[in-house]
Parts: sequence; C-alpha cells; structure tokens
Amino acid sequence: MRVEVDRDRCEGNAVCVGIAPDLFELDDEDYAVVKSDPVPADQEDLAEQAVNECPRAALIRKD
Repeated sequence: MRVEVDRDRCEGNAVCVGIAPDLFELDDEDYAVVKSDPVPADQEDLAEQAVNECPRAALIRKD
C-alpha cells in the first residue's frame, strides 16, 4: 500500500500526524509528507484511518 498527499488540498491540519506519527509529518511549509513508502504492513490500518479521517481528503490511497 502507498499513500500520496495532494498538496493542493492539504491544509496542514496534521490529523494524519496525530493518527500515524510514524508514517506522516509536516514539512517546513506545513504540508503533510509520507515518511514511509510503501507503508509497512503493520501500519496499513493506521494509514487507512488517516486517509479516511483527513478533513480535506488530501490523502490518496494507492494499491
């Protein structure tokens, strides 16, 4: 599983970071960044939760 960030939609709310800090961080411009690509198997549930809970739908799941 891979996750991409749509920088046009991301507002830097950091919901993803709160859910999965091992997978996401904010860069210097406050955009979400995926730290692990592909997502480790043991982190896929958290990645899926972050995708589903992103308030701007800025995270895109790629299989």
